[in-house]
Amino acid sequence: MPAGYDVLIVGNGPVGQTLSIMLAQRGFSVGVVERWPAPYPQPRAVAYDHDVARIFDSLGISEELAEISVQSPEYDWRNADGRTLLHFDSRGVADSGWPNNSMFSQPRLEALLAKRAATFPTIDLRLGQEAVDIVEGDASVEVAVKGPSARQRTLTARYVVGCDGANSFVREHLGTSVTDLGFFYDWLILDVIPHEERQWRPFNLQVCDPQRPRTIVSGGPGRRRWEFMRLPTETVEELNTEETAWRLLAEWDLTPDNATLERHTVYTFQARWADEWRSGRLILAGDAAHLMPPFAGQGMCSGIRDAANLAWKLDLVLRDKAPAELLDTYTSERTAHIRHAIGMSVALGNVICATDPAVVAARDEAMLKAEGRPDVALGPVPPAVLGPGISQTDAEGQPLPAPVGTLGGQRNVMNRAGETGLFDRVVGRGFVVAVTAGKCVLPEELVLGLRDLGAHLVRFVSPGTAQLEDDDFQTLVDVDSFYLPRMVKEGQEAVIIRPDFYLFGAVSDRADLPALVQDLFVKIGTKSPLPTTRGSA
Repeated sequence: MPAGYDVLIVGNGPVGQTLSIMLAQRGFSVGVVERWPAPYPQPRAVAYDHDVARIFDSLGISEELAEISVQSPEYDWRNADGRTLLHFDSRGVADSGWPNNSMFSQPRLEALLAKRAATFPTIDLRLGQEAVDIVEGDASVEVAVKGPSARQRTLTARYVVGCDGANSFVREHLGTSVTDLGFFYDWLILDVIPHEERQWRPFNLQVCDPQRPRTIVSGGPGRRRWEFMRLPTETVEELNTEETAWRLLAEWDLTPDNATLERHTVYTFQARWADEWRSGRLILAGDAAHLMPPFAGQGMCSGIRDAANLAWKLDLVLRDKAPAELLDTYTSERTAHIRHAIGMSVALGNVICATDPAVVAARDEAMLKAEGRPDVALGPVPPAVLGPGISQTDAEGQPLPAPVGTLGGQRNVMNRAGETGLFDRVVGRGFVVAVTAGKCVLPEELVLGLRDLGAHLVRFVSPGTAQLEDDDFQTLVDVDSFYLPRMVKEGQEAVIIRPDFYLFGAVSDRADLPALVQDLFVKIGTKSPLPTTRGSA
């Protein structure tokens, strides 16, 4: 494959893999540079949320992913006496149409992503090659890479994305400042394979014991993870030994005779983010852009969301459907989202990491009164909303309140051919313009513009309703009675959903849909023709 690409990704972890597949699905040539010659074999991330499962489904790996994942029914936080401080019920299916939370082993996920990436001839994976220099030009970026032979080669790409972790080489060249919340705790991480199957209740557990805060969670099928906070009287070297690991695991009757210790390592939990994620043709994603404590399980999940946000914007820019300035909204949207995730992770971290007796006593007293309810003990958690960017605004250009900018849901639908399944699978990837039952007519210029963006125009009808196919909208039966009741509740007659599943905007009168579509074109800077008068939708 030639050394020139549409996009060059530095780093081949789950975020880099996801982004490379998303871009290849859209027909772009992608180079991936990874300094290690083989995938890292040890576990790291162990959890993914429903919206990330939806993204993975869009990559085409869901069936195999289900085989290496296990759903998490609960997550309990208990004090030193074993009394419940917080109880998170994660059973069932979430808004995205997938389980709320699933546990997995990262090496097995990376193997699935690698297998999927290998099906795309436009992905050029270069293992064992390290980026050593970056030179940005007006129309492209040159990246010097060096392999095991120490021979240097220059690769070129229209854009370079750094998915190269906490010590990002790309971030160093991008030159951004970093906001650091000053959250630093050392934790011993133990990944264990018990030789015999056990029933773990609760399935996932945080023990908020000031004598030694600790975590016991699933590491995917057949695996468990323990985490132990380093005490002030210990050094990292004393904590990070196999002898210490087995001593701490003895509380759960785990020994070298009945379990295998896959890994022991000490991580420093941090909370920080890069202030700029894009400069010219250099872009950051994943841990290169942000780090957070693991207590909410949002580290890898946030990186996968980065990839989903960035992929559709790069698609429009690379296809010359939008100006490069569209990529600035990647930073503004994702930074706000990340600050929400980091804030939640730090708040939970402050609960479990507390060791001062007075602080712990006050914490326990307050939380026990809440009887395990997170909404009472921690207060209502506002929805995760995208920052300013590609979303509907008011007449003064100010962002509208949620649900605009929040994640859209999905359930099963049926098309005219009788095909039934989750919306994403039946309809496909791209923007979605959706209306409630009834005829809807958009000006031809807008329809052509939407088609040029790869958008889908759909109409939801209740089961048993006669299907309409006499306009530009495809009729879908709302099989699970999910979409229409939700739109009625929100006072929506029409909505626009972005390719990353977030709500761009909505109108309560379908006659205002042309203006909403026009607003979408204006926000992304598309070259499509725009009508200047109110339409007839």
